[in-house]
Order: sequence, then C-alpha cells, then structure tokens
Amino acid sequence: MSASAQQINRSLPGQGLPDAHAAPVDAPTPGRSCPIAYRYAPSVFRGAADWHCDTLFVVGGLYGNPFALQALLDRVGREPGPVQIVFNGDFHWFDIDPSTFDRLDRAVQSHGALRGNVETELASASDQAGCGCGYPEWVSDAEVARSNTIIERLRVTAQHDADRLSRLAALPMHGVAQVGDARIGIVHGDCWSLAGWSFAQEKLDTEAPAIAAAFGGARVDVFASSHTCLPVGQAFAAQSGAGLLINNGAAGMPNFAGTRFGLVSRIALTAAPDALYRARHQDVFIESLPIRYDHESWLEQFRAWWPGGSPASDSYLRRISEGPAYRLEQAVREGFALVT
Repeated sequence: MSASAQQINRSLPGQGLPDAHAAPVDAPTPGRSCPIAYRYAPSVFRGAADWHCDTLFVVGGLYGNPFALQALLDRVGREPGPVQIVFNGDFHWFDIDPSTFDRLDRAVQSHGALRGNVETELASASDQAGCGCGYPEWVSDAEVARSNTIIERLRVTAQHDADRLSRLAALPMHGVAQVGDARIGIVHGDCWSLAGWSFAQEKLDTEAPAIAAAFGGARVDVFASSHTCLPVGQAFAAQSGAGLLINNGAAGMPNFAGTRFGLVSRIALTAAPDALYRARHQDVFIESLPIRYDHESWLEQFRAWWPGGSPASDSYLRRISEGPAYRLEQAVREGFALVT
C-alpha cells in the first residue's frame, strides 16, 4: 500500500467543522461512523476554480455500471460544444470483475474526478470505517452490514493494482467549477464531509439553516452532490441570494419508482431538451438529466456478478429492477420546476 493511501484515514484536511456539525470521535462503527479525515469546512471551496466551462456534467453514483458509463458518453457526445465531466465519487461499487473495474477506472480518470467513500476505502490501509458510507439511523443494521461486505469483496478486485489504488487515494474530496457567473461546489456527500448526509432529501428541512449559511461560507452559488442515492433539487435563501443544491442520486441505478434510467446533473449556459427538472442562476441552467442505459444488459451483468443471496443482490436487485419507492415529484423542491 502506498504512503498516500495509508494517510487517508489519518490526515485532517480543511479547517475543521462548524460546531453544529462536529461529531464526537467515538469508537468507529463500520459503515456508520465518519472518519475524521473525511471532514472539511465550507471555506475549502473559496479558492480558484478547478474547472472553467460552459457545460458541466456532474456524475455521481455510477456504481460500476459500464452500460451507464457508455450511455453517459453517448449523451455527452450529443452536446453542441465542449463538455467538462466531473465524476464526484462512487464510480466503483458493483464492478468486481477486474477487467470491468480497470476499464471503468481508466475512463473515469480521463475526465475530472473526485473520490467518494467507496474509492477512499478501497485505497485505505484500514478497514475500520467499513464501506465509509456514514449511514444515518434510518438505514437498517442489516443494510449497513451488507454494504461492509460488498466493499470487502470489491477490495479483492481493487488490490491487484497498487498503482491504481495510489491514484484513487490521490483524488480530491471536493472541487469547484465555474460556469458563466456561477461557482459550483462539487462534493460527494455534503459541504462538511465526504460522506455527509446533510444533502439527503430526508434531511433538507432540518438542515436548511446550516445549508443556507454554508453557501456564504463556501462562496459558491450551487452545490452539486450525490452519495445519498436519492435525487433532489432545492433552493435555499443564502445571504448572497438563492443558493441551489442539486443531488443527482445515482447515475448507475434507477432513481424513481417504475423507471430504468440513472440521473446526472447538468449545469450549463444552455438548456437541455431532455432535462427532467431545472432551476436557473442568472444565465446558468441547473438541471437533472436521465441517463438511459441498456437496462436488460445491466441487469444480466449485475446478476452474474452478484447472484441471488449475495449482499448486493439483497440490497440492490429490487431497486435496479423496479426503482426505489420515490417519485419524480418528490425530488423537485423550492426553486426547481419540472420541464414540461
């Protein structure tokens, strides 16, 4: 294991958390605890932008789905001009086949990329955090245990290439993009932690004051996230005006009941004809786009990798087959509107 990988769970980036979001450092509970090294302050977003573009695709939760990756690239190819893609973590998860893992990893890292908890834990020398998901209380212990087992199986695949693990370890936890007049803070979890759940659709009401204040602390107009698996778009009354949050849910799995497509976030100077819902910041469109991958091929591949009775099958097969118990209308909150 490289030195950079070994340091992941020991370093403390950023300037710490606001008191309201600082959690006590107890004995780690694999899958639920949030390692100190995952944490940062909103002020980390104040620096110069990492990417400048007219069209940005933020892609979270690919989860090792090669068909979703191909559908994404095909969709990007239909854009009229250049596109900056940023994968904001958890591009690996189900891809226990070494050749698929390698092919997907090379493709992702040829674009902009952040590490999610999956990539962080794959590259870590310690397994104390389990999957690193930081699961909240409403996720069952059985679900947490299955996720910890999935990451252990994926480690077997990932560890065949030490150089690749070093590259995963070296990926940043957050970034900033400039699209027109809008500054976009790109995260995996939330603006306080790589595996934070404050941007989860279940928590936006209770976290609203802290999130609204964070836009000013970060000096961004938009936060683009993933991690929590269910999409949501919502505006917050920040000091500098409306701050917009878009969480794409998952690019590699269905996000709504009865659907068979993933979602990505598109932030651009032009509107997309296939957007499901959108908001605007001055001349910039913030949108959710469907990624219509080959569902039958993905379902067949998933079942070959994770047959019935496996932890991934028990946790995810129904969602991949039928979508979650979540509706499109539930994702569209204040400041966003369905595209008709």
